[in-house]
Amino acid sequence: MKLFVSDGNPHCVKVLAVLEFTGVKCDVKHVNHEERVVPYLSRPALPALLLPSGTHLFSPNSICQYLIELNGQESSDIVNQWLEWEATELQPAVMQALHMVVLQGKGADTPRVLRGPLSYLDQSLSQRTTPFLTAEMVSVADVVLWAALYPILSDSSLVSGNQTLQLWFERVGMLAACVSAVQTVLQGKGLKAESLKTYLQRQPTTHHGQGQVQGRGTQPCNSPEGGGDDDCVLSEEEIQSAVVTWGKGLTDLPMVPERQHPILPQEGKRNVLVTSALPYVNNVPHLGNIIGCVLSADVFARYGRLRGWNVLYVCGTDEYGTATENKAREEGLTAQQICDKYHAVHASIYQWFQVDFDFFGRTTTKKQTEIAQNIFWRLHERGFLLEDIVEQLRCEACQRFLADRFVEGTCPFCSYPEARGDQCDKCGKLINAVELREPTCKVCSQTPVVQSSKHLFLDLPKLEAELEQWLERSTGSGDWTANAKQITRSWVRDGLKPRCITRDLKWGTPVPHPDFSDKVFYVWFDAPIGYLSITANYTDQWEKWWKNPQQVELYNFMAKDNVPFHSVVFPCSLLGAQDNYTLVNHLVATEYLNYEDTKFSKSRGVGVFGDMAKDTGIPSDVWRFYLLYLRPEGQDSAFSWVDMATKNNSELLNNLGNFINRAGMFVSKFFESCVPAMALQQEDKRLLAQVGWELKQYINLMDRVKIRDALKCILNISRHGNQYIQVNEPWKKIKGDETDRQRSGTVTGVSVNVACLLSVMLQPYMPTVSHTIRQQLNAPPSVTGTLLQGTGNFVCSLPVGHHIGTVSPLFQKLESEQIESLKKRFGGQQPKTTAQPATTPASDPAAQTAVNGADAERARELTLAVAEQGEKVRTLKGQKAEKTVIGAEVTKLLELKKQLSLAEGKDPEPVLTKGKTTAQPATTPASDPAAQTAVNGADAERARELTLAVAEQGEKVRTLKGQKAEKTVIGAEVTKLLELKKQLSLAEGKDPEPVLTKGKKK
Repeated sequence: MKLFVSDGNPHCVKVLAVLEFTGVKCDVKHVNHEERVVPYLSRPALPALLLPSGTHLFSPNSICQYLIELNGQESSDIVNQWLEWEATELQPAVMQALHMVVLQGKGADTPRVLRGPLSYLDQSLSQRTTPFLTAEMVSVADVVLWAALYPILSDSSLVSGNQTLQLWFERVGMLAACVSAVQTVLQGKGLKAESLKTYLQRQPTTHHGQGQVQGRGTQPCNSPEGGGDDDCVLSEEEIQSAVVTWGKGLTDLPMVPERQHPILPQEGKRNVLVTSALPYVNNVPHLGNIIGCVLSADVFARYGRLRGWNVLYVCGTDEYGTATENKAREEGLTAQQICDKYHAVHASIYQWFQVDFDFFGRTTTKKQTEIAQNIFWRLHERGFLLEDIVEQLRCEACQRFLADRFVEGTCPFCSYPEARGDQCDKCGKLINAVELREPTCKVCSQTPVVQSSKHLFLDLPKLEAELEQWLERSTGSGDWTANAKQITRSWVRDGLKPRCITRDLKWGTPVPHPDFSDKVFYVWFDAPIGYLSITANYTDQWEKWWKNPQQVELYNFMAKDNVPFHSVVFPCSLLGAQDNYTLVNHLVATEYLNYEDTKFSKSRGVGVFGDMAKDTGIPSDVWRFYLLYLRPEGQDSAFSWVDMATKNNSELLNNLGNFINRAGMFVSKFFESCVPAMALQQEDKRLLAQVGWELKQYINLMDRVKIRDALKCILNISRHGNQYIQVNEPWKKIKGDETDRQRSGTVTGVSVNVACLLSVMLQPYMPTVSHTIRQQLNAPPSVTGTLLQGTGNFVCSLPVGHHIGTVSPLFQKLESEQIESLKKRFGGQQPKTTAQPATTPASDPAAQTAVNGADAERARELTLAVAEQGEKVRTLKGQKAEKTVIGAEVTKLLELKKQLSLAEGKDPEPVLTKGKTTAQPATTPASDPAAQTAVNGADAERARELTLAVAEQGEKVRTLKGQKAEKTVIGAEVTKLLELKKQLSLAEGKDPEPVLTKGKKK
């Protein structure tokens, strides 16, 4: 084992300190900063640890954790959480500060950058009763954080205050391991080490937010990660580079050609094949289905086309199986008629959502039969199929063998009572339907009987070694989401078992083997082959896409429950066929989208389904924006009507739409619709660099399919633009002297060009709005094919003299009355208990019993829900998941327990409304003002405090309006004022308007 380090590299301090701290024996080799120790990386990465197996570790914290485990110590959850915080929050801020101090001489600015992380660390230490981060003794977390902070905290002139932090820093710094590490890497000189300056000069300029860390787990799941504005620290070279790019114009950049069908792979091009999981034909897709596969894939495909990639995006309806047969029986139609009917429904929904497939097909075709049977015979000829007798469940009442999805029972592994016949949604384990305890037929609720039948199996164990080799290559080089990797690893780790590929059904692709002529292929063998057959129905040259792994990159989009079939079962089918098939390079899986505080349910009328969205009167682009804004990339998220209105009114109307409309209106109103001359000053050049940096971030994130995070870059640019306009006040300067008028023209010209760039960046997300902006600006057609090339080109696309079109508002406000109406319409039949206030006064347990005590059915449901959620939390802790993820699930568990207490007629702990300081219930029953007076009327002291607070907040709102501040800023302060007034009414014993607790149903 060999550890490679370089002098002056602050990341090497931590690994050397941990190496000595753990006592692990390892050779240490010093190399220069430019040496590529890890051969398969395109740039140097140090420190790096070469393992005996030949594998390299090149993440400093991963090396530290490996050394801990090698020493026989188990890394605790709290240590892992601190290491994660150091890597994601502390380290970026420290590196930015080092650039500012060592290279730019801006030592005075470092407290601003480090204030958040250092305050958070200081507060965490202050709240502990132990002298170190995790225990009475020093842990590896102390050593890693100390090493990260050493260059900064070793110079007392840079930061002041944080006394607890300083004491901790001195205590840890007395360790021999720490002293030795800084002496080796930085010669004990800290910021004055010449080797540190040499290292930093070879690193890219660091851009990081202001470091205002609120603490782990504070990020709401309905906000893009990192939320808020990033304050970039830009070097003079970056600013000048942005000015040079700006001056190039559109004519200096390559054009992206228009699409011509059929799209086929091209030599020398990046050929990208995009698929989204095939929606099952008899289900109308809800919002979660739409964001989980087709919409996410659409955004990426649109983006790829803007980048100049050669993209083919195919999808279609999955139409075979028992569910179709049952649906046909329900509606009195044939299976084919059902497929025809609902295929059209799906196509119509996706068309309304503007999903731009190159081809939307279906699986009930001759091509599907031909290709599926060909793969089957190739597997059979190569010995990858087995025959076996299978015990199956047969429903005598329905007179048929039951497909897995039509059997439900108790999981034999975790005792979850609603496990399906093929897989348990709770523990994730595969199940044979006959293993279920207390199985029932989901069609008629009768208990099925066990009967034997001969079936064919795919011999997964025989393909396991080849699968693992392929997985190592694909997950190592491709952009697989973390959940896709984790789910796949858990399947392979448990050992693969033969998988049945046939079923005793009528409606499916027939098995061509004469001994199995009465059977059809099982849907999870057959359905993924639909990607191939749909492409074959698009072009007879389909094999150029699907048998061409040397030239084609395959992206699969899906929800996480589909991962095993795309990462294990289907790849094994193609590997076993040995026909040079294209296998997935990038597997992109989302978590789940819930509806408000529950799940989507068509039968109960809960949630918005695809065929309903267009009836709301809200444009499809706004639906796309909101679904993508809360896309469940790292954890589950929830659709909320109130949140949708908030995001529409703040982000779209007041931020994005406000900026684009102002920029265009200034050109129309002040400059006769012609872009004015622009004489760039330093402030303008800085804006060009800020926008250019956000554009590069956008491209970097989108290239890695971080769709939700990339959307934040668009909103950041419009925020920069609004601030730029607000500071420069072109509407005032246009009335001044010639210098002021010229300044007004420059600000207007730059702003309208930023708006043009935003129109292109928006195109994957909001295609109609994007097109409308370009129409209003009369933008050259070439902008869509040039601005996203390479690493991004923020050029002057609307030059001096360019004539724009008619400018009009892009978005409309969603009013609270409209949202409340929609919320009720799609709320379904709610449980009786949800009609109660958020909490029942704790002073009257008898009242609680009267309200909730008789709801035994609700209590039983919640008991199961609590058990299930508790198991989920334990599983996540056992898997050492991120604390933010665990925290969100713990919150759900606590809420379920409170609901259970109410349902059982018990007195739960009071639920405090977020942001309130009072211990009153979130809402007091409006029907009983006397009760309110009894609770709140005597609180005269509180009323006096709130009277002063209302007066002070009112003055603040008036001042902001007088200063003509941004609408979003004024709106936020008005909301605070209204909330204070409601609290004052309660304190005075009056009956205020009902205050709805966030996330609760009234």
